[in-house]
Amino acid sequence: MALRNIAALVLFVMMVLCGLCSGAVYRVGDSDGWTSRGLVDYNKWASTKDFHVGDTLIFAYNNQFHNVMQVSDQDFQSCNATSAIAAYTSGSDTFTLKRPGHFYFLCGAPGHCQAGQKVDIEVTLPVPESMIPSPSPSPYGSSSPSVSHPEDMSPSSTLSIAPTLNSSNLGFAATAFVLGLLRFVF
Repeated sequence: MALRNIAALVLFVMMVLCGLCSGAVYRVGDSDGWTSRGLVDYNKWASTKDFHVGDTLIFAYNNQFHNVMQVSDQDFQSCNATSAIAAYTSGSDTFTLKRPGHFYFLCGAPGHCQAGQKVDIEVTLPVPESMIPSPSPSPYGSSSPSVSHPEDMSPSSTLSIAPTLNSSNLGFAATAFVLGLLRFVF
């Protein structure tokens, strides 16, 4: 009986965790990563994304030349990294967006922020899918919807779709695995 209670508790915890694992993962700068070579306009990159509480940022860079400093708005505007809120130096840093608002990041290496290696991430609360209205079909014979032209999209917009990971599927897979194991126990 105790084993059954433990199994039920494990199942409950797994199901709760599935609901918490729904954030997207963004690699800052997409395939170019976090660099000062002028390859990425980071604020333009960020403006094409919808960041939500629970999403994760990955800063990928050569830590011999760069770092990531989380700073205040004032320090962001003036490229001042001396009073950073947090400093990251591993070369592959992750940052989970835990609240709505602005998060400001810059490279603290001399001249890099001034060269554009800084980003303002605006985070909002996620909107439940049930609250998003589905598009209504056009009446028969009316004009078709406008067509997007790929040349109007920035390369970073097209690349950002691929690295986005919704880890709730992993949570559901783990739950299914545990249920499968429980079938053999009982």
